[in-house]
Amino acid sequence: MEGPQGRFRFPLTGHLYVIGVGKGVDLTGKLWEDLFEDQLTEGILLVRDRISNRPLKRTSIVSAGHPIPDQHGQIATQRCLQLLKRATRGDTVIFLLMGGASSLLVKPALGLTLEDKRTVTDGLLKSGMTIAEINCIRKHLSSVKAGGILRAAYPGKVLTLAVSDVMGDDPTVIGSAPTFQDPTTFKDAWNLLERYDLSKKIPARVKNYLLQGVRGMIPETLKPGNKLMAQSSFLLLANNRDALLAAKNKAESLGFGTTILTTEMSGDTQTRARELCSFLKGIYHGQRKYRPPHCFLLGGETTVKVQGKGKGGRNQEFALASAIALKDFSGAYMLSAGSDGSDGPTNAAGAFTDGKTVSRGHTIGLDPYSALHDNDSYNFFKPLGDLFSPGPTGTNVLDFKIVLLY
Repeated sequence: MEGPQGRFRFPLTGHLYVIGVGKGVDLTGKLWEDLFEDQLTEGILLVRDRISNRPLKRTSIVSAGHPIPDQHGQIATQRCLQLLKRATRGDTVIFLLMGGASSLLVKPALGLTLEDKRTVTDGLLKSGMTIAEINCIRKHLSSVKAGGILRAAYPGKVLTLAVSDVMGDDPTVIGSAPTFQDPTTFKDAWNLLERYDLSKKIPARVKNYLLQGVRGMIPETLKPGNKLMAQSSFLLLANNRDALLAAKNKAESLGFGTTILTTEMSGDTQTRARELCSFLKGIYHGQRKYRPPHCFLLGGETTVKVQGKGKGGRNQEFALASAIALKDFSGAYMLSAGSDGSDGPTNAAGAFTDGKTVSRGHTIGLDPYSALHDNDSYNFFKPLGDLFSPGPTGTNVLDFKIVLLY
């Protein structure tokens, strides 16, 4: 087996169980059954959107809610835990982890309810927090995150195969680390809620639970050095850089000079959009040496603090902020999109934009400034026909920006 980390060997002994959680894991169902044949005892694949309809013999595919957890995810998670109880010493669990797992895999901590988790998750997603910060809080409100799956699989050994949807590919963050250790604490989680002015907006049960954890009245998540980690191995299969390198090869085959500017774009969406557009304008004015036609590629995940009542996602908002910054600027064409085929609570993955987007909007009565202020990018781009809606892609390796400069 080989990934970005290089070659990797792992003995598959005893009964083999496969659990996959995340966007696109259903596409692997036939692979496990063909690859392991009779050694595969049983598998469960938990997804948001079912893409594959291939008939499977030993593997079940279950759909659940995302980005807000739902009862389907809670029931499916319980099925996964029941399966893990069957693993004994010498048995092997392969745990496939992809983007979306933090929402799909759900079992609230003792004393909390699914509705508590739903309310908190909704607030976190609108707060402007980074995914690492969001997952810190998620981990401390869950029975299955931050090593919970590893505990459930004991004494079986666990091989985690991950497709990273977080910057830095940190296994303590990907999917909220269901099979990995967690260096964060209840105090870290509580401090984040206070920093983002959420500590007074969460349900009373959640507040009391976290404060009990801060006082040491509730056991912490699985920490570095725990003996369970000796039963666990982790392999990164793919990440954002892999996707951008593939895009670079394709752009060059089409005759574009191509530059990957970053795989770690983060921070406020509108700020990053204006910075990128300023960079592009600098090239036009001769401040930087790039020969058109040139393709610029950027990856990462920016954040949005939702203050309006509109509809959109961070990629559509990035495109709208860029449209305003590029107003009347010719020669630059941009796509901002999520690699999983979705962007926020919409059916689009992102949007296309260029220097004429604002004027085209004005022609049909659209106000880009009002739309941006109300976080309503979807309803700005939809009438223009500029939404990018490929449907579920079967993977998730963060977001990407493609800019063509002529």
